[in-house]
Amino acid sequence: MPSGAVSTLSAEQSTFLAADVGGTHARIGLVAFRAGQNIPTVLAYRVYKCAEYAGLDAILRAFCDSFAVRPRRLALACAGFLLEGRVVNNNLLWPVVPADLKHSAGLDDVEVLNDFEALAYGTAYLDADNVHLLHRPASHGTAGKEPAASRGPVVIVGPGTGLGVAVRLPDAQPKVLATEAGHIQLAARVGREQQVLGELAPADTHVPYDYILSGPGLLRLYQAVCRLEKVSPELQDPAAITAAACAGTNAQALETLQLFCGWLGSYTGDLAMLYGATGGVYLAGGFLSRITDFMARSRFIERFLDKGVVRPFQQTVPVYVVDHAQLAVIGAASWLMDRPPSRVQP
Repeated sequence: MPSGAVSTLSAEQSTFLAADVGGTHARIGLVAFRAGQNIPTVLAYRVYKCAEYAGLDAILRAFCDSFAVRPRRLALACAGFLLEGRVVNNNLLWPVVPADLKHSAGLDDVEVLNDFEALAYGTAYLDADNVHLLHRPASHGTAGKEPAASRGPVVIVGPGTGLGVAVRLPDAQPKVLATEAGHIQLAARVGREQQVLGELAPADTHVPYDYILSGPGLLRLYQAVCRLEKVSPELQDPAAITAAACAGTNAQALETLQLFCGWLGSYTGDLAMLYGATGGVYLAGGFLSRITDFMARSRFIERFLDKGVVRPFQQTVPVYVVDHAQLAVIGAASWLMDRPPSRVQP
């Protein structure tokens, strides 16, 4: 939608803001709510680079000024978790304190949920155009790429600035479990992975999965491979590494992305076992949608399935790559719409 005023809404509708805020980008939507509907309508949407703004309040004001709107409520999907009135996450560029945000952004109500919790709610609105089927269980046949029909648990995993994980539990009214599973201890297989791990951290230290399964982690992984190979790192950012790996123009980048996909396969396989994810695993994150073909040729699926006696179960779990774009904004909006009416009525 272009800049400018949003068209007049009917008397039956009210609007609120829904935001997906991470360490790199803030995605803001103006959402319409109509009594009795269960699908949020995004009237306006814009993506902002967090580093270009002094705080989230400045981004919200810029968005509202662009579209000449003044909503009074915000559903804030934010990386991290809320503790003692403050969002806790090392990847955010500035503090996020909902009480302060209400005052500085001129809001009446700020409701906070984890960004991957919002993504999990958003998966209820996915269709075939939003997903790529990476692992098709034998029982799914060969046609189409539609999301799984199973009502079992769904796991959402997303490498970005950090590593987010959430679980949507089957129920008539969906329930989502927000997790900090990105901080689980990294498990390295005997061989090259252990050599790389030795380059990443001193002995006997906690190395979480998000230390490598993230954009910054991909760069760390590449630098560790270069040190092991005794070559100077030529590439300076994750986008350059993935591009060189996909093109096959840099041996260290190629090994880096292979290691990344192998670790991601093992990790998501563990989560599928842990939560009994018969509803599928959804991989979300900006750069994953750009390396889907590479992932399909990598050891990702091999490592996802390689779980010993549990392999037959793993073979029943579909794995999708999601081009999530507005998904967390839609998920946050749907979550707010399910709150008590006093929070969503004007």
